[in-house]
Amino acid sequence: MEPEEILVELKKLSPQDEITKHEIMEILKKYASIISVYDLMMATSYMRKDGEFVHAQYREKYLEIYIKYFIMRMKEVLGNDDYEKSAIIDKQAFDDSFPMLKRTFEKERISASEDDKFPLIYVITSLYTTFILEEPIHPVGSEFPGSLKVEERNGKFLCPVKDNQKDNVDAICHLCLAEQTPDI
Repeated sequence: MEPEEILVELKKLSPQDEITKHEIMEILKKYASIISVYDLMMATSYMRKDGEFVHAQYREKYLEIYIKYFIMRMKEVLGNDDYEKSAIIDKQAFDDSFPMLKRTFEKERISASEDDKFPLIYVITSLYTTFILEEPIHPVGSEFPGSLKVEERNGKFLCPVKDNQKDNVDAICHLCLAEQTPDI
């Protein structure tokens, strides 16, 4: 089973009129099970190296959030049986995500190895967070330069930088259910 095959399996759900959380979770769990501790260590190492370019003031918060809510979500995916299995997901958002998810496999590689699982971790985490947890990809409290944070107001998730990524076709922000913070 190759990491990119997840897209083929997910795409098989698209012709259905409705897609349940359970159908997506079965696929996410299947692919999360091929991610080893070594793969998670490599991804963590990559993120730590990438974090060197984050302003020192935000670096530790950045690393904590990305490692906890991105890398460590694989364990959560595998163990999560406590979700509304029959709940219907936003099919349009799901279908619209495929070009971006395909580009993730092309652009988010951390090595030349065919067995690089970083893009798979990225895809699983993004889909799980958006469609299963129904949370923003950057968790509430994620801080951006200028002391701007992802927040929840009146049941809506708000991101202060979402509009900054609207022209970036590769940005995972297009999948994220957070809205642009209105007063920024």
